[in-house]
Amino acid sequence: MRKRAVSRVAVPAIVTAGDGRAAKAVYGENKVFLPVAGTPMVARLVTTLQAVPEVSEVWVVGRRARLEEIFDQKFRQTLSKPLFLVEQGRNLLENAWETYRRTLSRDPDQGRDPVGDEVDQAILYLSGDLPFATPQEISAFVRQGLSLPGCDYALGLAPAAALEDFKPQAPGSPGIEVAFFNLREGRLRQNNLHLARPARLGKRDRVEDMYEHRHQKKFWNMAVLAWKLFFSRAAGPWIVFLYLLMHGAGWADRWRLKGLANWLRSGVTIARNESVISRVLDTHFRFVVTEAGGCAIDVDTDAEYDAVQARFDEWKRLQDARSEALYGPPALPAPQNSTDSSQKKEA
Repeated sequence: MRKRAVSRVAVPAIVTAGDGRAAKAVYGENKVFLPVAGTPMVARLVTTLQAVPEVSEVWVVGRRARLEEIFDQKFRQTLSKPLFLVEQGRNLLENAWETYRRTLSRDPDQGRDPVGDEVDQAILYLSGDLPFATPQEISAFVRQGLSLPGCDYALGLAPAAALEDFKPQAPGSPGIEVAFFNLREGRLRQNNLHLARPARLGKRDRVEDMYEHRHQKKFWNMAVLAWKLFFSRAAGPWIVFLYLLMHGAGWADRWRLKGLANWLRSGVTIARNESVISRVLDTHFRFVVTEAGGCAIDVDTDAEYDAVQARFDEWKRLQDARSEALYGPPALPAPQNSTDSSQKKEA
């Protein structure tokens, strides 16, 4: 295993708030700007990140003029960490990579490539529509991700039990039903938290493919992804085999065929998925399981947004209580980066 410079404890966070092809509009609007309890979701997440000690600064990439309306001077006065706003690019991949380059130059208008040990700089990536994210869950994810030896890309997972509170209480009542990866270790959902060393990812374009076809309930999305990766020669038949097992187990799970679902998922382990994804992305990939669950709830449809609006206070209270029971109370916000203001361009 190669030697690597030790990452600093605090990492930059990049919040994706763009409206490119991978983004889903809700009520015809970029969902991150929709208000929940009177506050746009992206602003709510930036506030949450202030209480995560492992986050040194926050970068938000999207339509900059719109972001500047939300993150005005009054809002900035409430923050304890530097906030930078970056104009979005053509797609998710460009947003992720170019904003990473800007964290190196600390300039929201002009980035640069990594030099020396900077290739090992870790970045926390989050989508801007996570109204139930808690500081404790994000903190636990970052700590676990940084502790994994040789890991260049960690993706968060949440167990099904952590998402029980979000289900409809009765037929026709507001709630959110989500799909899960059915693995031998259990039913798990990706939780929208990514900790990556971008310069170490050999096939960054495939991350965007995986994100664009991420919706597990849609057979076509999963089939297209498996087909594309099959012909990439990175994983070959393994990706199709895992796809068939996981999709079959998911189908059986949704139809309450628990015996069949358990049998199918017995051949799909976390370790096997990590190995295949590592080959697909040409990097060292790992999963990180956090137990709180709130970060796994994003907003992709009008109905989900309506449910969040209707039950926000209840769900927020339950998530805060669950996170505190698991991890303790939120830590105090980390001190603002002491870098001389003349050396950084905050915007």
